[in-house]
Amino acid sequence: MAGDIAKRMSGIGAFYVMALLQRARELERQGKSIIHMEVGEPDFSTPAPITQGGIAALEAGKTHYTPAVGLPELRERIARFYRDRLGVEVAPERIIITSGGSGALQLALGVTINAGDGVMMADPGYPCNRHFVRMFDGEAQCLPVGADSAYQLNASAVRAQWLPNTKAVMLASPSNPTGTLIERDEISAINDFVQQQNGCLMIDEIYAMLSYEQPAYSLLSDAPDAFIINSFSKYFGMTGWRLGWLIAPEKYLDAIDRLAQNIFLAAPTMAQHAALAAFEPASMAIVEARREAFRERRDYLLPALQQLGFEIATKPQGAFYLYADCSRFTHDSHAFVLDILEKVGVAITPGCDFGDHRANHHVRFAYTTSIENLREGVERLTDYLARPCKSEVP
Repeated sequence: MAGDIAKRMSGIGAFYVMALLQRARELERQGKSIIHMEVGEPDFSTPAPITQGGIAALEAGKTHYTPAVGLPELRERIARFYRDRLGVEVAPERIIITSGGSGALQLALGVTINAGDGVMMADPGYPCNRHFVRMFDGEAQCLPVGADSAYQLNASAVRAQWLPNTKAVMLASPSNPTGTLIERDEISAINDFVQQQNGCLMIDEIYAMLSYEQPAYSLLSDAPDAFIINSFSKYFGMTGWRLGWLIAPEKYLDAIDRLAQNIFLAAPTMAQHAALAAFEPASMAIVEARREAFRERRDYLLPALQQLGFEIATKPQGAFYLYADCSRFTHDSHAFVLDILEKVGVAITPGCDFGDHRANHHVRFAYTTSIENLREGVERLTDYLARPCKSEVP
């Protein structure tokens, strides 16, 4: 008989949204039409110039391992992107190419967190954050946040909640599931305090280029010693290519190199060569047009949901999510979304995927589908909410 499952696994849960997606796919196989607003994956395919870059790499036989920290030319290209587009100077040596943003986060945690160390983060937040902390035997210190702070941590909360075992603070701007930004003066204040405590600051910027009210920027300029986690998945539409990057303080680079060698050896070679084309003008024109499409979708869906009775107190400024209070309709958002899926074929995500704070009162809508599909989804929700039988949902 095999041994017992590791105790740490008791704190690592599954994504509720994946079970929901599986059920949605089953319904589709049965012939039912489903409007997908559950999974945070852009509906756009990878831009053709990027795909052609990958194909060209394959045809040229570029299928061997790269250095664990990534292709030198890709690291240099990302550094130029930060300088030219985001106005931040960063040495290419500080940029590590990873297997997705998740790989970047694992490296950052792996070289900083010891057993029992605390990592402070917002609740609600991206579920992998707390699960990865648990994977390294750390303690996820989840602070409840709401609309009054734009669902973000601020400097006063970080100071007040810092514990003797707290080692790091993890932020996301724009965030998943709320799409809100952190004010730059708050970042500077948080960074100053964390540095005084000899702690680490980790910032998820995976959605940084999907910003709508202001030009995109990197918080690296306000927190130069932070770990910056980013990815080619969302803005560049390369989800399945599994490619991201980490910007790390210089003193951690050797440890990160050694850990990367042991965890995944190197990020996918074909994906790295394809990503070189992501920064070319043709690719940038495509992804910028898609960013505008996401903004248009947000500007349609936000008021439409509010008119239906969902409370969205903070307008998302980036990403492609709306985090909505559904307590007018239910006190069990998980049962609520399952009922909606079964009865009208609209798939959305329950708040329990993102933490504990008022999770039963919230749902997330991902506007990662066309305006036409969003309109159809709103019509179906209108029909559902008008049905007397919805009262069966707790």
